[in-house]
Amino acid sequence: MIRSRIEHPIPPFFTEDSRVLILGSFPSVKTRESGFFYGHPQNRFWKVIAAVFGEAVPVTIPEKKAFLTRNRIALWDVIQSCDIIGSSDASIQNVIANDLSDILNRAPIKQIVVNGRTAERFYRKYTESRIQRTAIALPSTSPANAAWKLEDLIGEWKSVLSQ
Repeated sequence: MIRSRIEHPIPPFFTEDSRVLILGSFPSVKTRESGFFYGHPQNRFWKVIAAVFGEAVPVTIPEKKAFLTRNRIALWDVIQSCDIIGSSDASIQNVIANDLSDILNRAPIKQIVVNGRTAERFYRKYTESRIQRTAIALPSTSPANAAWKLEDLIGEWKSVLSQ
């Protein structure tokens, strides 16, 4: 496969009431096609986050936005652009990180969470020292993280997000 230079096509989602910022690494091909975060049907993000907050799994983009707004969650990714092969996190090179200042200046973010090891690695490398804020790393909801069962993911995410 060919490595392509891709610009992040999805703007950050947040409101001026957002308290938690969840950052992924970079959107998969399916997510880029869907036009909103965690758009791959096999990604467990929406199942996990809905279970954490005791709500039905949102399906449409408007339902997902309403869910995030209700639960004061902001979503974005660490990477603004990179060279990548398909959706392979392992292939990511030549990273330019997203500037989080707009979110952090406009919303009272109390907690930053990174979804998976790739997001954690790039956050620590490109973002943490710039914004002087640590992030809590949670196990990836990606279907590639098959070692984690859904119930275990829910438990880990709940232990952090229900604080």
